[in-house]
Amino acid sequence: MPTTLESLPVELIATILGNLDLESLVKVSNLSQRLRHVASDSTLNPWKRPITQNLASGSYERSFYHLSLRSIVPRSNWIDILTLAPPGFILFESSLPNLKACEWEECFRKRFIPGWLKWKKDNTWRESYIKMLYRVWHRTYTTCTTDEAWTKYIVLNRNGSVNELESSSRGFSPMAIFTEMQFQSNLSHLSPTIRVVAAFTDVRVIAIGVLHMARSPLTVNRNARALLHPPGIEITDTFEANLKGNSRALYDSPYEDGCDGPSAVLRPYNKLTHPLPAESHRNYPSYTPGGGDRRWRSFEEEGKQWVGGLMVTVQLIRPRAIIGHEEDESEFAGSWNQFASFTWDDLLTIAPWMKERVTKIIDGPGLGM
Repeated sequence: MPTTLESLPVELIATILGNLDLESLVKVSNLSQRLRHVASDSTLNPWKRPITQNLASGSYERSFYHLSLRSIVPRSNWIDILTLAPPGFILFESSLPNLKACEWEECFRKRFIPGWLKWKKDNTWRESYIKMLYRVWHRTYTTCTTDEAWTKYIVLNRNGSVNELESSSRGFSPMAIFTEMQFQSNLSHLSPTIRVVAAFTDVRVIAIGVLHMARSPLTVNRNARALLHPPGIEITDTFEANLKGNSRALYDSPYEDGCDGPSAVLRPYNKLTHPLPAESHRNYPSYTPGGGDRRWRSFEEEGKQWVGGLMVTVQLIRPRAIIGHEEDESEFAGSWNQFASFTWDDLLTIAPWMKERVTKIIDGPGLGM
């Protein structure tokens, strides 16, 4: 008996179908009842690979625009699309699927930072998702600040406390704010350093601080390093030795910093999924190879430490193909200046290990006395 495509095991059929482009997959899935059954199985899901390739390339096939009209495509794929696709594509070019309320909630929580839940109010999850996505698209391409007159940001102080501050959205300038922070800390003569803490579909979390050879331990901001270098996650000597060859290695130690034995306290780190990091930070909080995750740049610091306060804010980013890395931090203020609020709850979501390190949370300026 000759071997045909339909006589193969369903797992192998799904693998073969998954290597087709979307246009071909749509056609093949309708050739027979068996192929249609395999294509519609949410466990086998041959659609995932071509959908992921479309999202990564940023150049979509014709079938991708109205994929929601095909009942054969498992609904689970739309959580990925609604989490990763550009706002303009979802709002103005594609047909939206008919999802359950819990699925719309999953899309909202995987795409947006938790502080943006304040916009939900009494709306349904579907309505909240669409309104939030439009707000992101609008804020990214315009200077309109009608929806958010005040922008919140976080400052990690060297004494261990945290201030949640706010400034007028219309004139919000992180670099101007940080320049004032430097003046108050007598650090105006030093150049600021910018790091991308984590990148997501619509925003990236930015940290602005000062790297310098500390004159005294009293000036060192240990929480700044803890945010950028989660305790227990270290870079091995192999990483530094192979930098020129672009070979990167990371050792994920489950122990507290300074501890290296079985008696040390275990520190498990869970991969962040809500919100879902962009491709450049897909392993966050662990290191992601590829050039986008620049938190571990100790080879450049050469013994320097973070001194003074560290400002943490969120910058809205424009859609682009997923190429595995972000723009250089030097472009932080040069391309566009749309920012959104970033609160203490947002910080705890992306860096939960900071909760045990912070000594005091202060709402507003001052020492919180």
